[in-house]
Amino acid sequence: MATVFNGIDRIGEYASLFEGKRIGLITSPTGLDRDFVSTIQILRDSVNLVAMFSPEHGVRGDQEAGGMVDTYVDPQTGVPVYSLYRKDSKRLTPEMLDLVDLIVYDIQDVGVRYYTFIYTMLYALEDCAKAGKEFVVLDRINPLDGVTVEGNVLKPGYESFVGNYPLSVRYGLTAGEVALMANEEKGWNGELHVVRCTGWERSMHFPDTKRLWVLPSLGVPRYETALLYGGTCLFEGTNVSEGRGTTLPFEMVGAPFIDGQKLADLMNAQKLPGVRFRPAFFKPTTSKHQGQLCGGVQIHVTNPRAVQAVETGVRLMYVIKENVEGFAFLPPLKEGSRPFIDLLGGDSIYRAESPDVEAMLERFRAESEAFAARKQQYHLY
Repeated sequence: MATVFNGIDRIGEYASLFEGKRIGLITSPTGLDRDFVSTIQILRDSVNLVAMFSPEHGVRGDQEAGGMVDTYVDPQTGVPVYSLYRKDSKRLTPEMLDLVDLIVYDIQDVGVRYYTFIYTMLYALEDCAKAGKEFVVLDRINPLDGVTVEGNVLKPGYESFVGNYPLSVRYGLTAGEVALMANEEKGWNGELHVVRCTGWERSMHFPDTKRLWVLPSLGVPRYETALLYGGTCLFEGTNVSEGRGTTLPFEMVGAPFIDGQKLADLMNAQKLPGVRFRPAFFKPTTSKHQGQLCGGVQIHVTNPRAVQAVETGVRLMYVIKENVEGFAFLPPLKEGSRPFIDLLGGDSIYRAESPDVEAMLERFRAESEAFAARKQQYHLY
Protein backbone atom coordinates (compact mmCIF):
# COMPACT_ATOMS: atom_id res chain seq x y z
CA MET A 1 0.00 0.00 0.00
CA ALA A 2 1.26 3.50 -0.88
CA THR A 3 2.44 5.76 1.91
CA VAL A 4 -0.20 8.37 2.75
CA PHE A 5 1.00 11.99 2.70
CA ASN A 6 -0.98 15.06 3.72
CA GLY A 7 -0.52 18.42 2.01
CA ILE A 8 2.10 19.67 4.49
CA ASP A 9 4.26 16.62 3.72
CA ARG A 10 4.49 17.84 0.11
CA ILE A 11 4.98 21.56 0.68
CA GLY A 12 8.51 21.50 -0.78
CA GLU A 13 6.98 20.78 -4.20
CA TYR A 14 5.05 24.06 -4.07
CA ALA A 15 7.82 26.54 -3.23
CA SER A 16 6.95 28.76 -6.22
CA LEU A 17 3.49 29.38 -4.77
CA PHE A 18 4.97 31.20 -1.78
CA GLU A 19 7.94 33.04 -3.30
CA GLY A 20 8.07 36.79 -2.64
CA LYS A 21 4.80 36.77 -0.69
CA ARG A 22 3.85 37.66 2.88
CA ILE A 23 2.30 34.49 4.30
CA GLY A 24 -0.40 34.13 6.95
CA LEU A 25 -1.24 30.77 8.55
CA ILE A 26 -4.40 29.35 10.10
CA THR A 27 -3.52 26.19 12.01
CA SER A 28 -3.96 24.15 15.19
CA PRO A 29 -2.00 21.41 17.01
CA THR A 30 -2.95 19.00 14.19
CA GLY A 31 -0.86 21.09 11.78
CA LEU A 32 2.04 18.63 11.68
CA ASP A 33 3.94 16.69 9.05
CA ARG A 34 4.57 12.93 9.21
CA ASP A 35 7.52 13.49 11.56
CA PHE A 36 5.47 15.69 13.92
CA VAL A 37 7.25 18.88 12.85
CA SER A 38 4.68 21.68 13.13
CA THR A 39 3.42 23.52 10.07
CA ILE A 40 4.25 26.69 12.00
CA GLN A 41 7.92 25.72 12.15
CA ILE A 42 8.04 24.45 8.57
CA LEU A 43 6.62 27.72 7.20
CA ARG A 44 8.73 29.83 9.57
CA ASP A 45 11.86 28.14 8.20
CA SER A 46 10.92 28.11 4.51
CA VAL A 47 8.72 31.13 3.67
CA ASN A 48 8.04 34.68 4.84
CA LEU A 49 5.57 33.85 7.64
CA VAL A 50 4.40 37.23 8.92
CA ALA A 51 1.21 36.39 10.82
CA MET A 52 -0.84 33.56 12.26
CA PHE A 53 -4.60 33.48 12.72
CA SER A 54 -5.98 31.47 15.61
CA PRO A 55 -9.14 29.36 15.54
CA GLU A 56 -10.83 28.03 18.69
CA HIS A 57 -8.28 26.46 21.13
CA GLY A 58 -5.39 28.58 19.76
CA VAL A 59 -2.75 27.73 17.15
CA ARG A 60 -0.93 25.53 19.68
CA GLY A 61 -4.01 24.22 21.50
CA ASP A 62 -3.41 26.13 24.71
CA GLN A 63 -6.78 27.93 24.80
CA GLU A 64 -9.89 26.49 26.47
CA ALA A 65 -12.80 25.18 24.38
CA GLY A 66 -15.22 28.02 23.82
CA GLY A 67 -12.75 30.48 25.35
CA MET A 68 -12.21 33.69 23.42
CA VAL A 69 -8.69 34.02 21.99
CA ASP A 70 -6.80 37.34 22.22
CA THR A 71 -4.07 38.70 19.96
CA TYR A 72 -0.63 37.63 21.21
CA VAL A 73 2.91 36.88 20.04
CA ASP A 74 3.82 33.22 19.60
CA PRO A 75 6.73 32.74 22.04
CA GLN A 76 8.45 30.05 19.96
CA THR A 77 8.64 31.98 16.69
CA GLY A 78 7.97 35.61 17.58
CA VAL A 79 5.20 35.69 14.95
CA PRO A 80 2.09 37.68 15.96
CA VAL A 81 -1.12 35.66 16.36
CA TYR A 82 -4.48 37.30 15.60
CA SER A 83 -7.73 35.78 16.84
CA LEU A 84 -10.40 34.29 14.58
CA TYR A 85 -12.37 33.32 17.69
CA ARG A 86 -13.49 36.67 19.09
CA LYS A 87 -16.72 37.40 20.93
CA ASP A 88 -17.96 39.73 18.20
CA SER A 89 -16.58 37.98 15.11
CA LYS A 90 -14.86 34.90 13.71
CA ARG A 91 -13.73 36.66 10.55
CA LEU A 92 -10.53 38.12 9.14
CA THR A 93 -10.59 41.91 9.44
CA PRO A 94 -9.38 44.27 6.67
CA GLU A 95 -6.45 45.14 8.96
CA MET A 96 -5.44 41.46 9.24
CA LEU A 97 -5.76 40.97 5.48
CA ASP A 98 -3.56 44.01 4.82
CA LEU A 99 -0.68 42.18 6.53
CA VAL A 100 -0.56 39.28 4.04
CA ASP A 101 -0.64 38.34 0.37
CA LEU A 102 -1.61 34.71 0.87
CA ILE A 103 -3.19 32.70 3.69
CA VAL A 104 -2.48 29.01 4.31
CA TYR A 105 -4.97 26.73 6.09
CA ASP A 106 -3.75 23.51 7.73
CA ILE A 107 -6.07 21.87 10.28
CA GLN A 108 -7.17 18.22 10.50
CA ASP A 109 -10.90 17.90 9.89
CA VAL A 110 -13.08 15.03 11.15
CA GLY A 111 -15.58 14.99 8.28
CA VAL A 112 -18.63 15.90 10.39
CA ARG A 113 -20.72 19.06 9.86
CA TYR A 114 -20.78 20.21 13.50
CA TYR A 115 -16.99 20.44 13.68
CA THR A 116 -16.30 24.17 13.68
CA PHE A 117 -12.83 24.39 12.10
CA ILE A 118 -14.32 23.88 8.64
CA TYR A 119 -16.24 27.18 9.00
CA THR A 120 -13.09 29.00 10.12
CA MET A 121 -11.68 27.84 6.76
CA LEU A 122 -14.74 28.89 4.74
CA TYR A 123 -15.02 32.30 6.41
CA ALA A 124 -11.33 32.92 5.70
CA LEU A 125 -11.66 31.76 2.08
CA GLU A 126 -14.60 34.10 1.53
CA ASP A 127 -12.77 37.02 3.19
CA CYS A 128 -9.65 36.37 1.08
CA ALA A 129 -11.74 36.15 -2.10
CA LYS A 130 -13.34 39.55 -1.38
CA ALA A 131 -9.95 41.10 -0.60
CA GLY A 132 -8.20 39.60 -3.64
CA LYS A 133 -5.84 37.50 -1.50
CA GLU A 134 -4.72 33.97 -2.41
CA PHE A 135 -5.83 31.06 -0.22
CA VAL A 136 -4.02 27.73 0.09
CA VAL A 137 -5.46 24.60 1.73
CA LEU A 138 -2.82 22.08 2.77
CA ASP A 139 -5.22 19.19 2.38
CA ARG A 140 -5.56 16.34 4.86
CA ILE A 141 -7.27 12.98 4.63
CA ASN A 142 -10.82 12.54 5.87
CA PRO A 143 -10.46 10.02 8.74
CA LEU A 144 -14.00 8.68 8.12
CA ASP A 145 -13.39 7.94 4.39
CA GLY A 146 -14.38 10.02 1.39
CA VAL A 147 -17.31 7.87 0.32
CA THR A 148 -19.83 7.48 3.14
CA VAL A 149 -22.44 10.21 3.45
CA GLU A 150 -24.95 10.34 6.32
CA GLY A 151 -27.65 12.56 7.68
CA ASN A 152 -29.71 15.51 6.54
CA VAL A 153 -28.43 18.62 4.80
CA LEU A 154 -28.40 21.95 6.67
CA LYS A 155 -31.45 24.07 5.77
CA PRO A 156 -31.35 27.82 4.96
CA GLY A 157 -31.99 29.91 8.07
CA TYR A 158 -30.26 27.45 10.40
CA GLU A 159 -26.70 28.67 9.80
CA SER A 160 -24.41 29.00 12.83
CA PHE A 161 -20.83 28.19 13.76
CA VAL A 162 -21.82 24.49 14.20
CA GLY A 163 -23.24 24.41 10.68
CA ASN A 164 -22.74 27.21 8.19
CA TYR A 165 -22.89 25.50 4.83
CA PRO A 166 -25.37 23.01 3.28
CA LEU A 167 -23.40 19.85 4.02
CA SER A 168 -24.81 16.53 5.15
CA VAL A 169 -23.78 15.54 8.69
CA ARG A 170 -21.07 13.15 7.51
CA TYR A 171 -20.02 14.54 4.16
CA GLY A 172 -17.27 12.32 2.76
CA LEU A 173 -15.03 15.17 1.56
CA THR A 174 -11.61 16.48 2.55
CA ALA A 175 -11.23 20.08 3.73
CA GLY A 176 -9.74 21.00 0.35
CA GLU A 177 -12.74 19.53 -1.45
CA VAL A 178 -15.16 21.43 0.82
CA ALA A 179 -13.25 24.63 -0.02
CA LEU A 180 -13.51 23.92 -3.77
CA MET A 181 -17.23 23.19 -3.44
CA ALA A 182 -18.02 26.36 -1.48
CA ASN A 183 -15.84 28.57 -3.68
CA GLU A 184 -17.75 27.34 -6.74
CA GLU A 185 -21.29 27.08 -5.33
CA LYS A 186 -21.15 30.40 -3.47
CA GLY A 187 -19.60 32.19 -6.46
CA TRP A 188 -16.74 33.59 -4.35
CA ASN A 189 -14.26 32.93 -7.19
CA GLY A 190 -11.34 33.12 -4.78
CA GLU A 191 -7.83 32.32 -5.97
CA LEU A 192 -7.81 28.93 -4.26
CA HIS A 193 -4.97 26.39 -4.35
CA VAL A 194 -5.27 22.91 -2.81
CA VAL A 195 -2.06 21.06 -2.02
CA ARG A 196 -3.33 17.52 -2.38
CA CYS A 197 -2.73 14.43 -0.31
CA THR A 198 -1.11 11.47 -2.02
CA GLY A 199 -1.51 7.76 -1.32
CA TRP A 200 -5.00 8.26 0.14
CA GLU A 201 -7.94 6.49 -1.46
CA ARG A 202 -11.52 7.53 -0.83
CA SER A 203 -12.44 4.18 0.71
CA MET A 204 -9.77 4.47 3.43
CA HIS A 205 -10.66 4.97 7.07
CA PHE A 206 -8.03 6.42 9.36
CA PRO A 207 -6.58 3.05 10.52
CA ASP A 208 -5.98 2.12 6.87
CA THR A 209 -3.57 5.05 6.47
CA LYS A 210 -1.08 3.70 9.08
CA ARG A 211 -0.67 7.26 10.38
CA LEU A 212 -0.64 8.19 14.05
CA TRP A 213 -3.80 9.77 15.49
CA VAL A 214 -3.33 13.34 16.74
CA LEU A 215 -6.29 14.68 18.71
CA PRO A 216 -8.14 17.15 16.45
CA SER A 217 -9.45 18.59 19.74
CA LEU A 218 -9.75 17.35 23.33
CA GLY A 219 -13.31 16.23 22.62
CA VAL A 220 -12.15 13.79 19.92
CA PRO A 221 -9.41 11.69 21.55
CA ARG A 222 -9.77 8.63 19.28
CA TYR A 223 -10.75 7.60 15.78
CA GLU A 224 -13.75 5.77 17.28
CA THR A 225 -14.87 9.06 18.84
CA ALA A 226 -14.86 10.75 15.43
CA LEU A 227 -16.81 7.82 13.99
CA LEU A 228 -19.63 8.17 16.57
CA TYR A 229 -19.54 11.96 16.83
CA GLY A 230 -21.93 12.50 13.92
CA GLY A 231 -24.70 10.95 16.02
CA THR A 232 -23.84 11.55 19.66
CA CYS A 233 -23.00 15.25 19.22
CA LEU A 234 -26.77 15.78 18.97
CA PHE A 235 -26.91 15.28 22.74
CA GLU A 236 -25.19 18.67 23.10
CA GLY A 237 -28.64 20.09 22.36
CA THR A 238 -30.22 18.16 25.25
CA ASN A 239 -29.93 17.88 29.04
CA VAL A 240 -28.28 14.44 28.61
CA SER A 241 -24.48 14.34 28.86
CA GLU A 242 -22.64 13.51 25.63
CA GLY A 243 -19.71 12.33 27.75
CA ARG A 244 -17.77 15.60 27.90
CA GLY A 245 -15.71 15.65 31.07
CA THR A 246 -15.06 11.89 30.84
CA THR A 247 -12.26 10.01 29.12
CA LEU A 248 -14.71 8.90 26.40
CA PRO A 249 -16.55 11.99 25.14
CA PHE A 250 -19.19 11.19 22.51
CA GLU A 251 -18.77 7.48 23.25
CA MET A 252 -20.60 7.64 26.61
CA VAL A 253 -24.07 9.11 26.93
CA GLY A 254 -26.05 9.45 30.14
CA ALA A 255 -27.61 11.52 32.93
CA PRO A 256 -28.39 11.19 36.66
CA PHE A 257 -31.98 10.23 35.75
CA ILE A 258 -31.12 7.38 33.34
CA ASP A 259 -31.10 3.63 34.11
CA GLY A 260 -28.14 2.42 32.06
CA GLN A 261 -29.06 -1.26 32.07
CA LYS A 262 -32.57 -0.59 30.79
CA LEU A 263 -31.23 1.79 28.13
CA ALA A 264 -28.55 -0.68 26.96
CA ASP A 265 -31.16 -3.44 26.67
CA LEU A 266 -33.50 -1.23 24.65
CA MET A 267 -30.72 -0.14 22.31
CA ASN A 268 -29.17 -3.58 21.79
CA ALA A 269 -32.64 -4.91 20.90
CA GLN A 270 -32.56 -2.61 17.86
CA LYS A 271 -29.53 -4.44 16.45
CA LEU A 272 -27.98 -1.31 14.94
CA PRO A 273 -25.10 -2.04 12.55
CA GLY A 274 -21.51 -1.80 13.79
CA VAL A 275 -22.24 -0.94 17.44
CA ARG A 276 -23.13 -2.48 20.80
CA PHE A 277 -24.30 -0.77 23.96
CA ARG A 278 -22.98 -1.45 27.46
CA PRO A 279 -24.51 -0.01 30.64
CA ALA A 280 -22.09 2.43 32.26
CA PHE A 281 -21.78 4.85 35.15
CA PHE A 282 -19.69 8.01 34.91
CA LYS A 283 -19.16 11.29 36.74
CA PRO A 284 -18.25 14.19 34.41
CA THR A 285 -15.44 16.41 35.68
CA THR A 286 -16.65 19.33 33.51
CA SER A 287 -19.68 20.34 31.45
CA LYS A 288 -23.18 18.93 31.95
CA HIS A 289 -23.90 17.14 35.26
CA GLN A 290 -20.40 17.97 36.51
CA GLY A 291 -19.58 15.98 39.64
CA GLN A 292 -22.85 14.01 39.49
CA LEU A 293 -23.10 10.26 39.01
CA CYS A 294 -24.72 9.55 35.64
CA GLY A 295 -26.21 6.31 34.42
CA GLY A 296 -26.09 5.62 30.74
CA VAL A 297 -24.36 3.64 28.03
CA GLN A 298 -21.00 3.31 26.39
CA ILE A 299 -21.25 2.74 22.65
CA HIS A 300 -18.71 0.16 21.49
CA VAL A 301 -17.74 0.04 17.83
CA THR A 302 -17.77 -3.56 16.61
CA ASN A 303 -17.45 -2.88 12.87
CA PRO A 304 -16.23 0.61 11.90
CA ARG A 305 -17.33 0.33 8.27
CA ALA A 306 -20.86 -0.63 9.25
CA VAL A 307 -21.43 2.20 11.74
CA GLN A 308 -24.26 4.57 10.86
CA ALA A 309 -23.56 7.24 13.44
CA VAL A 310 -26.45 9.59 12.64
CA GLU A 311 -29.06 6.84 12.83
CA THR A 312 -27.43 5.52 16.02
CA GLY A 313 -27.53 8.95 17.67
CA VAL A 314 -31.08 9.71 16.53
CA ARG A 315 -32.45 6.37 17.72
CA LEU A 316 -30.62 6.65 21.05
CA MET A 317 -32.00 10.16 21.60
CA TYR A 318 -35.60 9.14 20.93
CA VAL A 319 -35.39 5.94 22.97
CA ILE A 320 -34.30 8.14 25.90
CA LYS A 321 -36.96 10.78 25.14
CA GLU A 322 -39.74 8.17 24.99
CA ASN A 323 -38.65 6.03 27.95
CA VAL A 324 -36.98 8.36 30.44
CA GLU A 325 -38.73 10.99 32.51
CA GLY A 326 -36.64 14.12 32.74
CA PHE A 327 -35.28 14.30 29.18
CA ALA A 328 -35.42 17.79 27.66
CA PHE A 329 -34.03 19.81 24.77
CA LEU A 330 -32.01 22.78 25.97
CA PRO A 331 -33.41 26.30 25.51
CA PRO A 332 -31.70 28.73 23.11
CA LEU A 333 -28.27 29.95 24.22
CA LYS A 334 -29.46 33.54 23.91
CA GLU A 335 -32.80 35.26 23.52
CA GLY A 336 -34.10 35.31 19.98
CA SER A 337 -31.82 32.52 18.73
CA ARG A 338 -32.77 28.96 17.85
CA PRO A 339 -32.45 26.07 20.32
CA PHE A 340 -29.03 24.42 20.00
CA ILE A 341 -30.58 21.15 18.78
CA ASP A 342 -31.95 23.08 15.76
CA LEU A 343 -28.50 24.52 15.00
CA LEU A 344 -26.84 21.10 15.29
CA GLY A 345 -29.64 19.46 13.33
CA GLY A 346 -29.73 22.20 10.70
CA ASP A 347 -33.49 21.87 10.95
CA SER A 348 -36.28 22.04 13.58
CA ILE A 349 -37.34 18.45 12.90
CA TYR A 350 -35.89 17.02 16.13
CA ARG A 351 -38.28 19.05 18.29
CA ALA A 352 -41.43 17.91 16.51
CA GLU A 353 -44.12 17.01 19.07
CA SER A 354 -44.27 13.29 18.25
CA PRO A 355 -41.79 12.66 15.44
CA ASP A 356 -42.01 9.63 13.18
CA VAL A 357 -38.41 8.48 13.60
CA GLU A 358 -38.58 6.03 10.69
CA ALA A 359 -39.88 8.73 8.33
CA MET A 360 -37.26 11.16 9.62
CA LEU A 361 -34.42 8.72 8.94
CA GLU A 362 -35.87 7.94 5.51
CA ARG A 363 -35.87 11.65 4.69
CA PHE A 364 -32.28 11.92 5.93
CA ARG A 365 -31.25 9.04 3.66
CA ALA A 366 -32.81 10.77 0.64
CA GLU A 367 -31.01 14.03 1.47
CA SER A 368 -27.67 12.33 1.96
CA GLU A 369 -28.03 10.46 -1.36
CA ALA A 370 -28.68 13.77 -3.13
CA PHE A 371 -25.67 15.32 -1.38
CA ALA A 372 -23.47 12.36 -2.39
CA ALA A 373 -24.35 13.07 -6.03
CA ARG A 374 -23.83 16.83 -5.62
CA LYS A 375 -20.35 16.50 -4.12
CA GLN A 376 -18.86 14.16 -6.73
CA GLN A 377 -17.70 16.85 -9.13
CA TYR A 378 -15.42 18.27 -6.39
CA HIS A 379 -13.56 15.02 -5.69
CA LEU A 380 -9.78 15.36 -5.95
CA TYR A 381 -9.04 11.72 -5.13
